[in-house]
Amino acid sequence: QVELVESEGGSVQAGASWRFSCRAHGDTACINAMSWYRRVPHKHEFTDRELVATITKAGSTTYADSVKGRFTISGDNRRNTITLQMNDLKPEDTAVYYCKAEGSDSACVYWGQGTQVTVSS
Repeated sequence: QVELVESEGGSVQAGASWRFSCRAHGDTACINAMSWYRRVPHKHEFTDRELVATITKAGSTTYADSVKGRFTISGDNRRNTITLQMNDLKPEDTAVYYCKAEGSDSACVYWGQGTQVTVSS
């Protein structure tokens, strides 16, 4: 079993930066990639989770088009930790951000509890 512990969220002004971290605890041997997803508030609900960024154990990264050039995902394999550095935040980045860890085995899929950042204009 794996537990993902995310750092706290907060509120910032547009243009500011924020950094999330996520550490995997437990039996992490199956994990070969970790990602950040987010759910954006829409009216009185939240959208489905959308992929923000992924990093593999080998260090390959992918990003959603909406965050390219502003967000950077990085990882520390020894500490089973990933970080999402978010710069030039926009109000549309307001969301609950979720850490995900996964492996080749379909049973190896774990989610964090979610952590929110609110960006005001």
